[in-house]
Amino acid sequence: MDNIERRTYAVPEFRVDQGDDMPPKISGHAAVFDQLSEDLGGFRERIAAGAFANTLQNADVRALFNHDPNFVLGRNKAGTLRLKEDITGLAIEIDPPDTQVARDLMISMQRGDISQMSFGFRTKNDKWDKVDGKWVRTLLDVELFDVSPVTYPAYTQTDVAVRSLNQAIAAEIPDNSYIIDIYKRKLMLL
Repeated sequence: MDNIERRTYAVPEFRVDQGDDMPPKISGHAAVFDQLSEDLGGFRERIAAGAFANTLQNADVRALFNHDPNFVLGRNKAGTLRLKEDITGLAIEIDPPDTQVARDLMISMQRGDISQMSFGFRTKNDKWDKVDGKWVRTLLDVELFDVSPVTYPAYTQTDVAVRSLNQAIAAEIPDNSYIIDIYKRKLMLL
């Protein structure tokens, strides 16, 4: 697992909503498309739409807290983590376990102490450009390992929240697969 990179994002809204008889859901975006990161040590980075398309077909991705494998919140192969690309970026939904770590995390989210997301990945294809004299790396295709609510961000544009099942159904995003297909075609032209 050499060369794993992690990128972190602050979220515009981060809340905890739980129904009386419904289990909570953590949802939001672990990555956003076409937004520049903070300086990552001499360069900035952006994520192209479609960068996660290949890895989402077969990757075994975990949801962790602060990228720590000791704090597993969900896993896509177990059905407790759902991932998809939408028009904004990498959308996530986690069914957190009834553990002390998850309960403590949701309290910290309610208070606003934890308000960022991140993802761990390996680059499969990228492109480098000079923009206004500074290097910008565009991620075109990545191998995804984890998504994580985190304490410190590298990006400031993601969103994540905890909500009840009823709220999740009411806020369900329509299928945007046609938009992803358009972005995939654009990437092939680069």
